Amino acid sequence: MIEISPRKVVHIIFQHREGMVADGELRAFIGGLNDDEKAHLVAIAWVGRGAFEPEEYSEAVATARDEATTPTEDYLIGMPHLAENLEAGLDALGVDVADEEEDFLDGDH
Repeated sequence: MIEISPRKVVHIIFQHREGMVADGELRAFIGGLNDDEKAHLVAIAWVGRGAFEPEEYSEAVATARDEATTPTEDYLIGMPHLAENLEAGLDALGVDVADEEEDFLDGDH
């Protein structure tokens, strides 16, 4: 279903929370994702902010692909509450965010 590693999403969450300190790294990380990963990342954020229901995830991914007009990193970094939206989206899609964050913080990234 989700075609981006939850670990990558958690990496983005933590970089976003670092703010301007990690802005360049965050842009580079998102820019380095493949097109499928970018579409899934945007869809997760949309589910997290309530624009799509978890059951509409496939539709959200298709919409993200079809409506991409700016670089994904620019779009996402400009999104208010990106980290919270990504966490909520993963949670809504059945990913145990706490476990993923714990693994990430244990230095396995």
